[in-house]
Amino acid sequence: MKQGSTVYYVSLVILSLLVLFGIIFPDSLEELTGNVQAFFSASFGWYYLILVTVFVIVCLYFLITPVGRIKLGKQDDKPEFSRPTWLAMLFSAGMGIGLVFYGTAEPISHYAISSPTGETGTDQAIRDALRFTFFHWGIHAWAIYGIVAMVIAYFNFRHKEPGLISTTLRPILGNSVDGGTGKLIDILAVLATVMGVATTLGFGAVQINGGLSFLFNIPISIVSQFIIIAIVTVLFLFSAWTGLSKGIKILSNVNMVLAAILFLTVLVFGPTLFILNIFTDTVGTYLQNLPRMSFRISPLDEENRAWINGWTIFYWAWWIAWSPFVGVFIARVSRGRTIREFVFYVLLAPSIIGFLWFATFGGTAIQLEHDNIAQISALATEESLFGMLSNYPLGFFASIVAMVLIGTFFITSADSGTYVLGMMTTNGSHSPGAKIKITWGIMLAAIALVLLYSGGLQALQNLMIAAALPFSVIMALMTASLIKALNNEAKELGIGRIPKRKKT
Repeated sequence: MKQGSTVYYVSLVILSLLVLFGIIFPDSLEELTGNVQAFFSASFGWYYLILVTVFVIVCLYFLITPVGRIKLGKQDDKPEFSRPTWLAMLFSAGMGIGLVFYGTAEPISHYAISSPTGETGTDQAIRDALRFTFFHWGIHAWAIYGIVAMVIAYFNFRHKEPGLISTTLRPILGNSVDGGTGKLIDILAVLATVMGVATTLGFGAVQINGGLSFLFNIPISIVSQFIIIAIVTVLFLFSAWTGLSKGIKILSNVNMVLAAILFLTVLVFGPTLFILNIFTDTVGTYLQNLPRMSFRISPLDEENRAWINGWTIFYWAWWIAWSPFVGVFIARVSRGRTIREFVFYVLLAPSIIGFLWFATFGGTAIQLEHDNIAQISALATEESLFGMLSNYPLGFFASIVAMVLIGTFFITSADSGTYVLGMMTTNGSHSPGAKIKITWGIMLAAIALVLLYSGGLQALQNLMIAAALPFSVIMALMTASLIKALNNEAKELGIGRIPKRKKT
């Protein structure tokens, strides 16, 4: 049996059993995932903080050293997509639904409900709320994605290895990656990908339901979320059927247009000067405090440590669980770019866009509450965006745009996810069959529904953290493998070597 077939069937069986268990014993699934999440967060928080910071350092090393001149592909390869389309595709796949879901909810929560420093409702709480939101969605997050994508693209396009996680470890594991060890690695990558994408689809369904509830009094319920997921599943399976260059490319560009419309609406009609000022100030405090935030674990403060486990550790686990999916996808669309260009744009461009987004949506919500105009923090997480928009001109129009944007992000993420899962379970094929993509699309929808049925948002978060830990070990090995391979190639090509002067 081919490795791709083994990975496909074993992964499918494991995930099918999880779906059945969640349907038959929903309360047990919620309790189990909760216990696993609590143990991992409490016992491995230090590990996540150190590991993710190491990924940032490694990316910066590739950015400033001569090995950055090496291409992800042959040295004469040209990029397949224009730079704007490339950025739109990686951004839509990497952050889409999450930005819309947490754009208002996270800053207002840090400001009014549970502060990272224990201070709520003050001017300092505003600064802290946005600084930590930038931290969670900035360079660290994109370093996680960038490492996985860079490793896969380098070995796939430059060394002609199959586009699998396992084959990137050949420099340190040798030919064992072609056997049982490689299959186990790829199965873990598939499981992490499914959990990561399914969790995000669950967030999207919950927020669409929240918008419909806020605007049209449609009840927030598992029935409503089932209908939403069923409709969107049909749409993204149709998109997946049309292929990468058509479906995902078109939808990614649509996403960016809709996001720009929503962003400009809030920026223009909201507190524009406050948004620009708080963005500028927070970027400065973010950069100033980045080392301290990167290692902040609060060993002597139980309350702060609980906040870190619930926010920072959750996010690092989310990005790690998403990294096989986002990494494989970004690698697929990044052929022909140098490592330096890749790192620069993957780390900085989406981070800056994210900072502007949070300063606009989060800053607006905070000012409404700070000035006692509206109690945004009193709303459910999935309704906070729509509650904020309702306080401004064109609020209803903006809310409709937001729901359509969530839907297109939903479709893009799921579309990209089915493509990546198809690649990962067909021995790295860049053109997985439509039947395999449809199977994975149905599985993603089923996992999302089961998690919502068994415990809602908390179950989604619990399973995310559980799925991330084993893959984080694989990521560490992938990073070591890339460093070893690039250093060897740099020596062979004479990159970074100072030429000797000829004697005269």
